[in-house]
This record gives sequence, structure tokens and C-alpha cells, in this order.
Amino acid sequence: MAEAATVPQRVSDLFRGIALGAAMLLGACSTIVPRGAEGPRGPDRVAPPPVRPDTGVDTGVIRDSARNRVALLVPLSGPNAGVGQSLANATMLALLDTKTEKVRITNYDTATGAAAAASRAIADGAQLILGPLLAEDVRQVAPIARQARVPVLAFSNDVSVAGDGTYVMGYAPAQSIERVVTYAKGRGVTNFGGLVPNALYGTRASTAFLRAVESAGGRVVALQTYDRGGGALSGAVSRMDKDAPFDGVLIADSGTTAAMAVPLLRRASPNTRVLGTELWNSEASIVSKSSLNGAWFASVSDTLYRQYAAKYRARFGSAPYRLSSLGYDAVLLAARISRDWRVGAAFPEARLRSGEGYAGIDGAFRFGRDGVAERALEVQEIRGGTTVTVSPAPANFGK
Repeated sequence: MAEAATVPQRVSDLFRGIALGAAMLLGACSTIVPRGAEGPRGPDRVAPPPVRPDTGVDTGVIRDSARNRVALLVPLSGPNAGVGQSLANATMLALLDTKTEKVRITNYDTATGAAAAASRAIADGAQLILGPLLAEDVRQVAPIARQARVPVLAFSNDVSVAGDGTYVMGYAPAQSIERVVTYAKGRGVTNFGGLVPNALYGTRASTAFLRAVESAGGRVVALQTYDRGGGALSGAVSRMDKDAPFDGVLIADSGTTAAMAVPLLRRASPNTRVLGTELWNSEASIVSKSSLNGAWFASVSDTLYRQYAAKYRARFGSAPYRLSSLGYDAVLLAARISRDWRVGAAFPEARLRSGEGYAGIDGAFRFGRDGVAERALEVQEIRGGTTVTVSPAPANFGK
């Protein structure tokens, strides 16, 4: 069951709540899933679960009026069906674990039209929407939900879609970059370089990087962009060489791309510390890339996720996608609030705007005034074929 606290409760208290809740919810798991088994990476669909007794999940037909109706909007067909089905499985697992009798979740396929899915969900009586996954789908769903006064807990990491009743649960890159830069500065990294792709993610990452370094009291001595593909990455690194050496370089891209860039960087800066983003936490292969040994990146903790992944595999016969924990935690939040949510009434959205902290598989989080989930992040180091936590999640938000 999700634990809640009113800020400024210490996040350490929330983590104790997580540990207690995990002992209850995930107690059936004794196997820890290694990072290499964190989930499929391709678009293949996850096999649907076998028919089971009523769990509070249905696929679009109103079956009772005794529970609060929640809609899950995810891709259940098309190229993203695998991650969508994994999110749907995660919400089912969370309902079973919490044993809540006040929430019914109905699944709607956004691959056939996110706006249409939202309209059907609201017509079916949904008072809360979980999802969608993609930012473009959130933009279609948000105005429909807003008109009906139905809050949206989106799984996107695009903070531009947050606000006016839409809340972003995805892992915001700016928070990850700020956390790892602050940690690096505290360990003697002063002169920073940055490599970012020419894409929306790269644009936002570079802005966050510049602000984070300035706030930490460091100095950005070089920032280069590159197009993905071809030899553009090596060209960007070559352009950085004139400003070398660097104490640390942020590579705001996948771990695979970072691993290709590091040998080039170290020709001019052999001792530079490599920094990554939250993207690395979803890549099983990063620990096997020797060039990334010693690199730091900030993300949500994997401790409880590994237990969740073991239980998911036991029930559904496959590994979950890493993002599926967002679906699990969204249900924990809904189940917690449902204690004070009268059946048939509007969802108490004020609870989301209050700054209340929630605990889940991905650790403690709360929604800021902008509607973006603020998360307590840890810093991990890639070391000897695994990751080691070198800076645990902070005991207080904002510190």
C-alpha cells in the first residue's frame, strides 16, 4: 500500500514506509532480478495474462458502480504495444497487491486514437486517467480530460505537457542532470563539458545542464551538439578537444552512445569523469561496457524495482519494461487517495497539488506546482560489471 506524508516529512520516513509496504506487497518474492533482466527492449508485445478471477480490471465495459472508476490509457496494439501491455500488467499487479476494493481500472488502447480513448473513458464514468505514455497522446487527451474535470497522471517525461490538471510521472531529465552535476561538483569536478544530441531531449538537457553547473558553482568550458548517426559524434568530440582537459563530461544520450564517445574523449582528457542521465537506468547493457566503468548517473533506485520485477515475471512469464513501475506506482497513489475518495464523486485533485509525498517502487515522489513529479534520486556508479549506489536518495526533498 502506498504510504503518504505531508511535506516537510522526511523522505527517509517515506522510505521506511516503502520498505514496510514492500515486505507486505512483494513478500512473495525472494529472487532479485539482475539489471540484465530488467525487461525487453524491442516493440514485441508482452503476452496477455491468463484469465483470472475478478481483479478490478476490465477492458471497456462498465461492470459495477461500487468502485471508483479509473482509466488506463496506453498503447495495446501497434509498435509500442509491448510497453503498453507491461504497464497494464503492472496496474493489475498493484491492484492485487494493495487488495483495494474501491478502485476499478479499465484499459483503453491509445494506438487507435488517444483522443477517442479518452472520450470513451470519460463516457464510461472514469474520474481519473492513468497515462497516456507518449507526449503527443497526452496533448490530445489533456483538453478532453480538462473539460470533464478529470485529472491525468501521464507516464511521459515531457514536462511541457504538465499543468491544468495534467501531472507528469515520468523521470524528468532535468532532475537527473541536476542531481549528478551537484554530486560531481562535490567530488571535485569543476570544469564541465557536455555532449548533447540535436533533438528535443538534447535541447532540454543542455538547458538543464547549463543551469545545474551554474547553480553548483562549476564552469561549462565546452558544449557540443551532434546529429545521431554517421560520424557526427566523433566530429563533436573533436571540436571539444580544443577546450580539453575537462574534469567531467555529461553525455546526454543513451549509454550505448556514451560508450562510443568515451574513448574519443579520453584521447584529450584521459582522466575525465563521465556523467550520464536517467536514460541509462533503462539499459541493461551499460554495465558490460568497459569504457563506462567509473561513470556516474542519477536515477530512481532499483532496489524495490528488482523485487517487483521478480514478482511480475513469476505472474506473467516475462520481464517487465522498466517504465512499467510508473503504472504500479500510479495505482498505489490512487489506492492511497481512494481511502478518502467517495465512490461516484470527483477525484480529489487537491491532494495532488498539496505537495503531499508518496512512496512507491521507484521511491518517494511528490508533485510540484507545475504538475511534474519531483523524485528523490540516487547517484549510481558503473563499477566492475554492475552498478553501485555512491550517493543514496536524499533524506529531504530539495536537499
